[in-house]
Amino acid sequence: MSIRIAALAATLGFAVALPATAQTRCADYVPGPKPQNASRDYVGQDLDAIRDQGFIDIAVYDNFRPFSWRDGDTPKGIDIEIGRIIAADLGVEPHFLLVESGENLEADLRYHVWQGDVIDKRVSNVMLHVPYDSDFACRVDQVVFTGQYFEEHVAIAYKLADYPDKPPVPAYFRFDDVAVENDSISDFYLTSLAGGQLQAHIHRYPTAQAQMSALANGEVMAAMGPRAELEAFPGDGIVVTEPRLPGLAKSKWTLGVAVHTSHRDVGYAVDDAIAKALEDGRIARIFTEYGLTYSPPER
Repeated sequence: MSIRIAALAATLGFAVALPATAQTRCADYVPGPKPQNASRDYVGQDLDAIRDQGFIDIAVYDNFRPFSWRDGDTPKGIDIEIGRIIAADLGVEPHFLLVESGENLEADLRYHVWQGDVIDKRVSNVMLHVPYDSDFACRVDQVVFTGQYFEEHVAIAYKLADYPDKPPVPAYFRFDDVAVENDSISDFYLTSLAGGQLQAHIHRYPTAQAQMSALANGEVMAAMGPRAELEAFPGDGIVVTEPRLPGLAKSKWTLGVAVHTSHRDVGYAVDDAIAKALEDGRIARIFTEYGLTYSPPER
């Protein structure tokens, strides 16, 4: 999953905050020519077509616990459950496409939402687990970002026995070993912190599961990453905290859905379905059932 995590870091901006400059949203963005919508397949399907066919195509990331993965041929995870809520509200069946992450988020949206890849032009009606960022949305005007359902936070996992008095903070990692996912926000942040003084104690792993295994086995004293991904792999005596992260530009971000800009009716319907599930507690209960902390989004 390191490609997906690196793409997220690039989308949200470099991990360490730079001096702020007063600027109107999207002021530095110059739109390019809009692509010609040459065929129905190219732009997806409108809401009436989805209801007529009786199913909705939903793209989710593959091999991405706790949000979406395969158990044999059965898709599982939080995003799968949210996709089922969307489909049920529209009165159709969900068809899940478990996709690999591309070189960046723009590529994922191009391949799975508004154009299709060079071999298979098929696009999905909806893509889940898409981070919302106002400035990024200016650059990708082929897509509507809506349906926010969760706010992810950067956190630190550790063993209570190792830090009995108070939870660790990043400054501790000048001396204590910490696990991060390779090329992630946490990796970029800790690497640049304190003029690089933490470098010798940063251990990089390909997945959150590998991070948490290293913590459980005593290879490191802490693991840093998105809270839900850390909590997905619990261990004896391991707890998760959200300390202050000085200098981190984006310690939390909102996740939602993406649909093609030509089919805003789909976006409105999906957003309504998610809003109802937020209001009646169904989405919060999904996180609880997976043993995770739920943080509602700002909508």
